[in-house]
Amino acid sequence: MSAVTMIQQQDLPTVRGQYQENVSLSRLTWFRVGGPADILFTPADEDDLAHFLAERPEDVPVSILGVGSNMLVRDGGIRGVVVKLGSGLSGYRMDGDVLHAGAATPDMKIALAMLEEGIGGLEFLRGVPGTLGGAVKMNAGAYGTEIKDVFVAAIALDSHGHRHRLKAEDLAFDYRHSSLPKGWIVTRIALKGFKDDPAKIAERMADISENRAESQPTKARTGGSTFKNPEGKKAWELIDAAGCRGLYLGDAQVSEQHCNFLINRGRATAADLEELGNDVRHRVLAHSGVDLEWEIRIVGEPLNGGGAA
Repeated sequence: MSAVTMIQQQDLPTVRGQYQENVSLSRLTWFRVGGPADILFTPADEDDLAHFLAERPEDVPVSILGVGSNMLVRDGGIRGVVVKLGSGLSGYRMDGDVLHAGAATPDMKIALAMLEEGIGGLEFLRGVPGTLGGAVKMNAGAYGTEIKDVFVAAIALDSHGHRHRLKAEDLAFDYRHSSLPKGWIVTRIALKGFKDDPAKIAERMADISENRAESQPTKARTGGSTFKNPEGKKAWELIDAAGCRGLYLGDAQVSEQHCNFLINRGRATAADLEELGNDVRHRVLAHSGVDLEWEIRIVGEPLNGGGAA
């Protein structure tokens, strides 16, 4: 066992938030799979997180966890410290038609809040799983709108706890991608909407909700869209054409409702889901010549050195 895997709370800086040792991440991810975090840290607020990053031992790796929606944690878990952004980094305020919100605020809650505020342009967040911080990091989008289209600025902490104000040009947004430096953690975001009739906003949100319910396995244990859409193509169409709809491995299955979703039917392991996903990639490559790229983040270590090829 390495020195990192033996890390304990006494090796870490004193914080106002909470440390927990050997926490199973399966209860914190939408797939409901994954091994333990050596240490789970829930900071009290942004200052507490900055202090932790500034004072932590240099050899202690740090990972970030929002609501675990777009993530597959391997069965061996994650070494070092997993930072779980909680209520101390959530909430919002308005400045005219500009939203200022904490990175831990769920996208869906923001969409509903903007309905109450009479602010349009952010309805697409109703169809984006996860939190605002993750949405910025991956330039999340749905139903024709992406974060880059409404982005004003963000505050991020680097690996040493220093604050940086980032504009759109600093993040070089692209499809499901930003250039946020490795190890940086987004803590606050500003997005711009526009004043609109709440009835019109409600109608657009209802359309999004209805579309999601009809086309996606919203009640299943899933991680959202599994693969990125290749340029000019749709991942689900390639998967379907390769005969992968309904394909399964143990309790891991390609959704029959939307075949760019993997689902855990109850007892799937992370290894099952990863292996099934890679099988889908191989079949699509053989059928169409397209090498699908994972949209879901795969993190952590395989159990006992195993894992998908």
